[in-house]
Amino acid sequence: MPRTTPPSRLARLLRPAALGGIPAGERLERILASPHHADGTFRNPAAPDIPVPAGGRTELLRSMLRRADRVRRSPAAPVPLHREAPSGPPASGLRLTWLGHSTVLAEIDGARVLFDPVWGERCSPVRFAGPRRLHPVPLPLDGLGPLDAVVISHDHYDHLDMPTVRALAGSGALFAVPLGVGAHLERWGVPAGRIAELDWHESVGAAGLTLTATPARHFCGRGLRRRTLWASWAVAGPRHRVFHSGDTGYFPGFAEIGAAHGPFDATMVQIGAYSEFWPDIHMTPEEGLRAHADLGGGVLLPIHWGTFNLAPHPWDEPAERTLAAAEAAGAEVAVPVPGRPFEPGGELPREPWWRSAAVPAPGAARAGGADAAPVTAGLEG
Repeated sequence: MPRTTPPSRLARLLRPAALGGIPAGERLERILASPHHADGTFRNPAAPDIPVPAGGRTELLRSMLRRADRVRRSPAAPVPLHREAPSGPPASGLRLTWLGHSTVLAEIDGARVLFDPVWGERCSPVRFAGPRRLHPVPLPLDGLGPLDAVVISHDHYDHLDMPTVRALAGSGALFAVPLGVGAHLERWGVPAGRIAELDWHESVGAAGLTLTATPARHFCGRGLRRRTLWASWAVAGPRHRVFHSGDTGYFPGFAEIGAAHGPFDATMVQIGAYSEFWPDIHMTPEEGLRAHADLGGGVLLPIHWGTFNLAPHPWDEPAERTLAAAEAAGAEVAVPVPGRPFEPGGELPREPWWRSAAVPAPGAARAGGADAAPVTAGLEG
């Protein structure tokens, strides 16, 4: 496996451990040789330049600071959690456990895969600042049981958490990551032989599964140097297939991913932390439903919402909009309480549990009920 040249003592002092490693040597050569890399950075599909927030930075700051908006961006009461770990093998062969944000344990055809594990209190390089959890992690990391693979979508702090990686370094699991991300893992103690760094469309096997890095429309960022790739992931077992979007804006490539690696029994799709200020790098719930349809997904598990306050929208809005969009499209959607396992081939969790914890918008109706209409007023589509 490609290795990072060990940093000097001065380099370690100047670059805190939380920032991770810097790709060098054979690892850097692979990055520079990638067909998706040019002019010193990776390029997005359907948008060659790394998207940056659209204009209006002042208005964005104002919206993040307005008191009424700040109140609605956090739950008003404790978020309900399911505290029991999955027990026994899934009857259908496929079981998903959403643990908050983009962290999902997938039990698929006898193998166990953990996506984007974040057990840290803050998604930040420091412990005293940065977005803090809005609810505890439902299960302790050592309560998950054995893992065959850990899959990382990209190196942003809400998807790649140093304390969590260090805790998993001795698990024996294979770490499947996009190009360059292995430099971070090696610095944090993961043996090089258990790291598989993939470019888009490359695959690696683990416990009878095929894990394939697929395109996404996003960017990287851990410190000032942007030398790592971002990816979505297709995971195929002998009987079942799942997809994890990581972070991405909507783009036509979802249909190509579905044609090449689907149809999927379940998709885990980002539907939160969207904004009109960054429309190209995160999907709205409606775009998430469209991506799910393009992928040929069976059951949609919405991810990347409810755990960290990362955007101006209300805390519960992604879930409400997803329910409304799924109902309009006739799509199968599962909205489990964090920590509650479910099998896509069985009874799906559909209860809108977040409503007991949300700050209601004045006069707003709720989606998904007999006496309620979808919430649409004032929302970008």
